[in-house]
Amino acid sequence: MNELVRSQTFFGGCPHDCPDTCSMIFEVSGGVLQGVRGNPDHPMTRGGLCVKLKDYEKRHYHPDRVLYPMRRVGPKGSKQFERISWDEALDEIVSRWKAIIDEYGPQAIAPYSYLGHQGLVHGLNGGDAFFNRLGATVMERTFCGEGSCTAWLLTLGPTAGLDPESYIHSKYIVIWACNSVSTNLHHWAIVKDAQKKGAKVVVIDAYASRTAKGADWHIAPKPGTDGALAMAVINSIIEQGLVDQDYVDNYTVGFEELKARAASRTPEWAAEITGVPAEDIRKLAREMATEQPVAIRMGVALERHYGGGQTIRAVSCIPGLTGAWRHVGGGVTQFPVWEHPYKFDVICRPDLIPEGTRVVSNLQIGRALLGEGLSDGPPIMSLMCWNSNPVTQAPETDKIVEGLMREDLFMVSAEHFISDTASYADILLPASMGAEMEDMILSWGHLYLTYNTKCADSPGEAVPNNEIFRRLAARFGFEEENFKWSDSECLEHYVDWSSPACEGIDLDYLKTHGFARLKVGTPDDRAPHKEGNFPTATGKCMFMVEGAKNFVAPPFRQMYEALQPGEDLDPLPDYVGARESHTNDPELAKRFPLNIVSPKSHAFLNSCYANMTDKQFTQGEQFVMISPADADARGIVEGDRVKVANDRGAFKGVARITDDVKSGIVVATLGYWRQLNEGTVNSISSHQFGDMGHSPTFSDNLVEVSRAN
Repeated sequence: MNELVRSQTFFGGCPHDCPDTCSMIFEVSGGVLQGVRGNPDHPMTRGGLCVKLKDYEKRHYHPDRVLYPMRRVGPKGSKQFERISWDEALDEIVSRWKAIIDEYGPQAIAPYSYLGHQGLVHGLNGGDAFFNRLGATVMERTFCGEGSCTAWLLTLGPTAGLDPESYIHSKYIVIWACNSVSTNLHHWAIVKDAQKKGAKVVVIDAYASRTAKGADWHIAPKPGTDGALAMAVINSIIEQGLVDQDYVDNYTVGFEELKARAASRTPEWAAEITGVPAEDIRKLAREMATEQPVAIRMGVALERHYGGGQTIRAVSCIPGLTGAWRHVGGGVTQFPVWEHPYKFDVICRPDLIPEGTRVVSNLQIGRALLGEGLSDGPPIMSLMCWNSNPVTQAPETDKIVEGLMREDLFMVSAEHFISDTASYADILLPASMGAEMEDMILSWGHLYLTYNTKCADSPGEAVPNNEIFRRLAARFGFEEENFKWSDSECLEHYVDWSSPACEGIDLDYLKTHGFARLKVGTPDDRAPHKEGNFPTATGKCMFMVEGAKNFVAPPFRQMYEALQPGEDLDPLPDYVGARESHTNDPELAKRFPLNIVSPKSHAFLNSCYANMTDKQFTQGEQFVMISPADADARGIVEGDRVKVANDRGAFKGVARITDDVKSGIVVATLGYWRQLNEGTVNSISSHQFGDMGHSPTFSDNLVEVSRAN
């Protein structure tokens, strides 16, 4: 306690892949992080931290943390490494890469990263400039949101939409395919405050999640059928004469065409597809049209089947039909990041990509490592992975492991722990954690800039990600100015501080205050589309888009849109069913009759924390939620060890028999490490893309469940 009393406090930001981006207070003494607490002054996160972050210092000093550069000395995957120096590690990486370039060309090297860290400097795009300058294969990152973003941009343009804080003024709130309690906790607090004031909260989700249990009404469509529900809501709003015709006439495009498209999408039609009674659909439509202000919070899960993009287009049209945008607290929320003034072209340097460079999807890394589906160019002979753990997070786990086991594949991993993926590395580099590096944390769930102070020493010889790439760039002799910027200089260049959204805000302000709300209006007066003003080509909400094209949304579009021109899309939204379903593939459904949904775990952040004993205790072992009817049909009783399988792979878990899931559906959460469990849920996931933005199809998979020995 005396140590804590003497500690200094510094501003921090949660670096994990979460929309909340909590403002935090670091307590540091003698260069050591002593504790972490939420910043009580932040209006959105309000001093609270989730179960994952509340003892963040334990992760910094976990006994299994990687502290020094290491070289593999045992078989791949054996976790047998020996300590080496940084010079030895960098010399080996550079010499191996130069040899690969000489023999195969630079595209034989592939970078692999995602949102294990959300910082502008050390996070998602942190190594892009280096690998673009190297001429490496461009790796397409479409794990989360790109189908949603494509649909959103087509319909509404790059708008933040409904301010998450404005939900306090909403009278009717629809949370659609989002388990806010586990993945958007601070927005859920605002929703609960609105509920206490009288707002009705409706959760639309395929199973009774923690969030659904806190709602006034839970609607449970079958997985992959939300698009049918949304189209039937549109049909019913029109048929019941509840359209805000003045708003439609003045601020939308394509109403007559949408009306014609929706004419046959009746509640009865949708009831057959979704399992939601027709009268419930009519009631939902009526209330969404009349109980203004009506707010819709869309979750990323809406995109995770083949027709996900079209589903999001349909949902995004509803506030335009009803005029919900007229009101503070009315409209729809996707990712408020659209109004953040980040300069991804400066961060990523897409101008450095050599003409003709190929693109490979992160979602198909297993196939790519095995040479399946590669476009023109050499085989992948080296992979560098940071901020990601594809062995648990990417589809087709078995193929990924087979690819990583290749003896001719030179793999580099920058990591905190010897994760499932890092266990296959040839060179393992120790990476710094949150309190050990300066950054600004990407906020994709609210309208605040969040600063993170470097205030603790990295243990051992760990260094921040951007320092790793600075050292590599120096070894390769890259002379571009950006490779020499300090972290503070990066932040000066990575944000458009001259943007109207940054009026009165600069880096010094953030260092002093820790966070700042963008100058885009307050939650109590913000109704940006009260009179249209959508950032589309017409300035209107686009029910119909002539010449609509599929594309990967920014910041990814800046990386490779020119390399992958989009195909034509339907001008109008509609229901597009899942690939793997009883309707679309009845023969497959005979063998694998159950839909699986794989939401994020409550106590893990993707695969982060899944190796920590206290989080494992909170989360429990890998479970499989199954209905009583489906369990009985398979001779499964509560607590049985069960196997979940399809042709792609299998994993095991403990049966949790519950009425929280309907017959025909099983639920198993994401993030458990393969080395600590019998497989991971993505062992059964498909590599197939959704209909827009090369989105994943994690909820478009059929499986069978059986008792395991």
